Amino acid sequence: MAELTKKSIGGLLARQGILVAFVLFMIGFAIANERFLAVDNVFGVIRSSAILGVMALGVTFVVIGGNLDLSVGSMMSFSTIVVLDLHDKIGPTMAIPAMFAMTLCLGAFIGFLVGYLKLNSLIVTLGMLSAIHGLTLTYSGGKNMDIADKEGTWFSVFGQGSVAGIPVPIVMFVVLAIILSIILTRTPFGRKVYAVGGNGTAATFSGIPRARVVFMTYMISAFCVATAGLIQASRSLGSQNTVGQGMELEVLAAVILGGASLLGGSGTVFKTVIGVLILGFIQNGLLLVGLEFYVQYVVTWVIIILAVWLDIAAKRGRLLSPIA
Repeated sequence: MAELTKKSIGGLLARQGILVAFVLFMIGFAIANERFLAVDNVFGVIRSSAILGVMALGVTFVVIGGNLDLSVGSMMSFSTIVVLDLHDKIGPTMAIPAMFAMTLCLGAFIGFLVGYLKLNSLIVTLGMLSAIHGLTLTYSGGKNMDIADKEGTWFSVFGQGSVAGIPVPIVMFVVLAIILSIILTRTPFGRKVYAVGGNGTAATFSGIPRARVVFMTYMISAFCVATAGLIQASRSLGSQNTVGQGMELEVLAAVILGGASLLGGSGTVFKTVIGVLILGFIQNGLLLVGLEFYVQYVVTWVIIILAVWLDIAAKRGRLLSPIA
């Protein structure tokens, strides 16, 4: 019986190691500060993490497909600036689809380079990070953007509104996560993404259109970035032209923290959501216990490493590598 129980616990850790780590972090911070699990604090953390989370959902598809996307931070800045600028010029009803179209064009260009031309995704998206940043500065003339009539626009609903008491950014994050999870786990396209990321050559010989699948993962990523830009612009009704700078690393950290492999072929939307929440609640918990912001960076890094170590150790059944 004891052996059976041990195996059951080991199996649970192997399957849900990162979820166990999340629960442990939550318990630890709740003990350290009683405000941590207050309803308003929990909603506040999830709401502030929604923009990062929405972007991470799209990058999950890219990473599972065996590639990287380091352009999402700059692309989010571009989306935010564009929709704010067009809001006053053509109105929010036309500005939103126009911004989505422009952002999807950037995603299509990256998908074409990586998918059809088979260029290295790290090099392409790293280059696009700088190129899109330059494009954003050129578009804005180096200036920040603000909506002229902040009181008389319905545009604020995406970042400041609520549905049945739940902030709209959280609703958008949850709904998008559910839809993308269904696509990834319940559709032929989702199975093709896993196949391409797991073994691209074998997938090609199996008749899977590898280039098209990779292209579509970048289109999904661009759509998620545009959604994040919409939330960001709506939340403050104004923005700096560097608002997304550096977020690509946080997004990638959340995806990897959620268990997706950089080698491709593994990962889930659900665990990416957990990864996003871990980052959000860690930062909030450290703030509540009174650590300075510069100390938080170091502690956050240590906790992320420990969480990933716990997940890997649970899967292989030991803390150290067998060859160590």
